[in-house]
Amino acid sequence: MGYIMKKLLQSKRQGSAVPLAVVSIIILLAMGVGLLSLGFNSRILSIRNSSDITARCAADTGLTIALFEMNEILKAKLWNNGTLPTATDVSLPYCDAVYSYKVTGDHLGGYVITSVGKSGQAQRTVSATTVLKGLFDDAILTKADLILKSGTYIDAYNSLDPLDTDTYADIATQSILDSSVTLNSGVVVNGDVRVGRGGNPDTVIKDLGADISGATYASPVTQPLPEITVPTTLSDKGTDISAKGDTVTITPADNGTYTEISLKSTGAPGILEISGGDVVLHLTGVIDLGNSCEIVIKTGSSLTIYTDGDIQCDNGSTINVENPSKAADTLKIYATGEGEQFFDLKAKTEWVGVVYAPNADVDLYAGGDIYGAVVSNNFELKSGGNFHYDKALKKVDIDDEGIRLVVDRWSEGKL
Repeated sequence: MGYIMKKLLQSKRQGSAVPLAVVSIIILLAMGVGLLSLGFNSRILSIRNSSDITARCAADTGLTIALFEMNEILKAKLWNNGTLPTATDVSLPYCDAVYSYKVTGDHLGGYVITSVGKSGQAQRTVSATTVLKGLFDDAILTKADLILKSGTYIDAYNSLDPLDTDTYADIATQSILDSSVTLNSGVVVNGDVRVGRGGNPDTVIKDLGADISGATYASPVTQPLPEITVPTTLSDKGTDISAKGDTVTITPADNGTYTEISLKSTGAPGILEISGGDVVLHLTGVIDLGNSCEIVIKTGSSLTIYTDGDIQCDNGSTINVENPSKAADTLKIYATGEGEQFFDLKAKTEWVGVVYAPNADVDLYAGGDIYGAVVSNNFELKSGGNFHYDKALKKVDIDDEGIRLVVDRWSEGKL
């Protein structure tokens, strides 16, 4: 009897183990399926995220390339609002993504770049508004040293808007070396003073008793200084421009390429008079103004000089602009030489004009105030009054020298 009961108990224990095993298997299967599902969904999410990231990279690439293409067209002076840059389904290297972009707008209202990137099923769109930037965003910008004489006052005016009361003007160097900016005693800068990217303003700026109303800081980026090329429309005159004790008048009919400008005194000073409109000259050699000689830009005219050589102004000589509005673009001097250049600029009274010479050293002497802007390698204000930056220089046109398009506002999606 005891044997039979033992067998019955054993059979009951064995029978109860089967359901437990089945339940355990079901639980394990459910967990396995859940883990597989989690892994699968994570994989799908990863693929989607990867596609989104790749599509976004493609869209950003399209926008960058569109901006590059636009600036290359500007540089070549081939801009045409009727044929703005566009691209469709351009492959992004080393992946399966493509980008497309189009440009709309005009230089008055601004250009808008819309770029679409695609990768797999993902699609991302980025847009940017662009604005034109010219060569003269600062009163003074140098690649190396910037020296202001004692008592110089830096501020701004607007030759296009006499009612503009904002007199803020910046000066800057791209250098990060110690004492690259020397502000002598009594210098007042009604604006910011920037130093080169990564530089320390406390060491780059040598402050000998200046008053800076704005901030001193390192530039977040290094501003490009494009090379200026001589217009191909200027014909080679095969001669120089010279005046020895007399007055020579140049008009727009005389626009072209000359070997040099040579003004000499022989009892009376040699004078070059610019009259009759917009005069454009390219000099392959030097511009030499002897003692008391003058270049005079008459009211209603302007002078643009592209020079491959140096500019030398002897004692008493002057480059004089007769412009009551003090429009700085009345005189424009561009350094176009392949090597280093030196500009020794003088004005008996006021100096009105702009100088773009990023590879040249520029010294400026004036009997009165300076109106305009300077971009140079080294710059020293030797004498003269105050330096007034013409904010009208910020208003640029599509045909101006050295302009470029920069992103003003960026957003994801269409603007």
